[in-house]
Amino acid sequence: PDAHWSCSQTPSVLESKTSLDLLEIMGNISYDDSNMTSLDYDAAPCHNQYCPLFQRVAPAFLAVTCAAATLGTGALLVALAKRPHAWGWPQSRVLVAQLAVGTGLFAALLPPVAVGIGQGWRLGTGLCKLTHLLWHWSLFVQGLLVGSSSCRTAWCRWDPRSRWLAVAMWAGALLLATPAALTSGTVAAPETSCIRRNVDILSPVYLLHLTLCLCLFLLLPAVLLVATVAMPQLRAGWEPGICMSWLFFGLWVPYGVGLAMDFLLQAQLLQPTCSTFEHFDYVLGLCEGLGVLHCCLGPAALLAARLC
Repeated sequence: PDAHWSCSQTPSVLESKTSLDLLEIMGNISYDDSNMTSLDYDAAPCHNQYCPLFQRVAPAFLAVTCAAATLGTGALLVALAKRPHAWGWPQSRVLVAQLAVGTGLFAALLPPVAVGIGQGWRLGTGLCKLTHLLWHWSLFVQGLLVGSSSCRTAWCRWDPRSRWLAVAMWAGALLLATPAALTSGTVAAPETSCIRRNVDILSPVYLLHLTLCLCLFLLLPAVLLVATVAMPQLRAGWEPGICMSWLFFGLWVPYGVGLAMDFLLQAQLLQPTCSTFEHFDYVLGLCEGLGVLHCCLGPAALLAARLC
């Protein structure tokens, strides 16, 4: 099968090597126009119009989100600097500062991604891979930090123990994000595009990347939720600040479910109907767009929790 994507898609999605996904907001199933006979939905043509809508809406959405995230993160950093002693558990100043850095890193990637969608990716394959690496690094480190906030003693003070914990989390998150860079790349279409997957759906490196994403977006929040319900000491410490931090998981869980469904469809473990073909990309795109909003809603939620 050809390793390319087309916005004029046919139901032979499951034989394509790449996904239009484009990193930015939305994962997208890629359909290979060279195969017109694999599926016949009662001889009725199936048309997926996701790509044109995505290319019109995504740049503006990312620009507005970046502006809101910049304002929110800046306000959060000012609050940390002006009132350093007002932050205590579960919104430890050390923890919140790291979350702000992770959010800022994520938001800083939105402008080049928006330009890449609107005008084609002109920064080369190396910068495409670097963008995916940084994108997932910020997500993994934020997920690990939010998860660690359930432990009351993890960030209560900035001492050698917490310093080593911070180093371990940031280094570990970078390592976990590496498969995302290895699976990404650029493709030539009407315009050059930076895509998230340019390897086979069953390749070991992509399966590793998918597993890590599902662990972050689905398994980690499920384990923490079960542990909180089952352990009285964690349940007793459940405060509004913890709920605000968990906004990150709440926004990204739907995308984790969408990634799992995308894999099942592309690996032919599920057979799509014409309706699935026409609408799944929109659902997955909306889920990723919802997750992207964490970079502006997260800082605002932390500020609101502290003010209350």
